[in-house]
Amino acid sequence: MRDNLKIGYLIPQFPGQTHIFFWRELMELEKLGVDVQIFSTRLPPPSLMSHNWSQTAIERTTYIGRPKLRDIFSSLFTLPYREIAGAAHQDGKTFLKDVLICAPAAKRLLRECRTKGISHVHVHSCARAALIAALANHMGGLSYSLTLHGPMSDYGTGQPMKWRHAKFATIITEKLLAEVCEVLGDDAPAKLVIQPMGVDINEMSRNNGYKPANPNEKIRLFSCGRLNIVKGHQDLMQAVRILVGRGLDVELEIAGEDDTGGQGYHQVLNTLLQNLGLENRVRLLGAIDVQSVRQKLQDAHIFALASWHEPLGVAYMEAMACGVPTIGTDAGGVRELIQDGINGRLVKPKAPIELADTIQDMINNPDQALALSKEGRNHITKHYRSSLGAEVLKREILKV
Repeated sequence: MRDNLKIGYLIPQFPGQTHIFFWRELMELEKLGVDVQIFSTRLPPPSLMSHNWSQTAIERTTYIGRPKLRDIFSSLFTLPYREIAGAAHQDGKTFLKDVLICAPAAKRLLRECRTKGISHVHVHSCARAALIAALANHMGGLSYSLTLHGPMSDYGTGQPMKWRHAKFATIITEKLLAEVCEVLGDDAPAKLVIQPMGVDINEMSRNNGYKPANPNEKIRLFSCGRLNIVKGHQDLMQAVRILVGRGLDVELEIAGEDDTGGQGYHQVLNTLLQNLGLENRVRLLGAIDVQSVRQKLQDAHIFALASWHEPLGVAYMEAMACGVPTIGTDAGGVRELIQDGINGRLVKPKAPIELADTIQDMINNPDQALALSKEGRNHITKHYRSSLGAEVLKREILKV
């Protein structure tokens, strides 16, 4: 067992708006005595770097997405052409394009790791970042592992090649584990570990006790998630419109931004809230830092995120950790986190009326809201604290 463990930690487009859980895991790894060297492909758009630790993260990160000319040329002589041909036969030109993009970055990653004395890299993506690590393994024997955060179909072509030589993989839900085994078969690593990302239960906590909503006063809803159609923000807006029509004084704030920094789905949602006549009831906050998210959660009566599909949902975890009664959708792996009626509520995706009914039921039943506040916090404390992921990574890397 190595006393002084040094690892690489590869995250695409770091530090992005949803990357708080990576930063938490990094901090927990360092508490465990691990020397973490951060790598990324490139910076995200400036408007998505909203965290108070973003500048520190940038200064600590080596960006490999713009390799030197020598990496571009030398990578062509060390590619595993036979394995690439096999993958390209299945996935075609799209995979070949990915290889040409990733090969120089792989060479740069390999060179940086040798310089820094790193023999293992953990990759928090199964898209191009995983391909970069797999190619670096072929080029120079760099050991790597993966984390799967969502359905494999979301992460592009060449999945068998990306996974085949990984030492192990962590997977955030049982549902995704079943998918990995079905899709990859013998190409899956021998060691597959269920380990969701988590939250800092000390950072995400309340300053005072939760107070349920009063139907006769303003009801504050909060949501947090990337502005994309699959996050269901449009359904949550429709639910607010329904509740207002029923005579409830409801306001909703949504934290998060689209992937273009505000020029994409943000504009669609702006138009929708105007068409629904919710200009004075719905606010799009853009990307905000974790302290602001925590304050919004403490101010909220209810947290709701109406995703069409969600692998698990760190936003749900943060809300539950802060003792906010949480409503999610029975989509993806969310039911592995939220047990309906026990530590939160689940509704069908794409069902604004059911969502409105569930919000109203929670407003009308303060005892239920108080119970969900308590049980939600307890559940996260026991099963989803960020230190657990760091402990698993250190344990498994030490076995490599």
